[in-house]
Amino acid sequence: MLQLWRSYPNFRGDAKFSTWLYRVAINTAIRGIKKKKDFISSFEPADLPVLAADDEGIIKEEQLQDMYVAIEHLNEIEKAIIMLYLEDRSYEEMEEVLGISQGTLRVKMNRIKDKLRQLTKQQHGA
Repeated sequence: MLQLWRSYPNFRGDAKFSTWLYRVAINTAIRGIKKKKDFISSFEPADLPVLAADDEGIIKEEQLQDMYVAIEHLNEIEKAIIMLYLEDRSYEEMEEVLGISQGTLRVKMNRIKDKLRQLTKQQHGA
């Protein structure tokens, strides 16, 4: 919040306020992670709540848990990209937030999806 307060005078209005906010937050987080080598994950997949009671719901919940575990294996930029993607952000918005061209984002997204597929397969020994 402090960094947002400090950065607000530099907000030019070229992008949506929410896009600017994401960019400041992500850049602040990345700088903090680079400074702090002993970074601790923000959540443990096992601590996430199980919402479903039926078999199909349990299977989907297990798949979701597997996805969270796989995401933890991504580097910080890959995590930022996939989290924005999961929030239904457009590539244009992601470009503004991350400062990465849409073409590069699309390539990275395909690689991230492949990496997540591989990681989830490894979790199940397939």
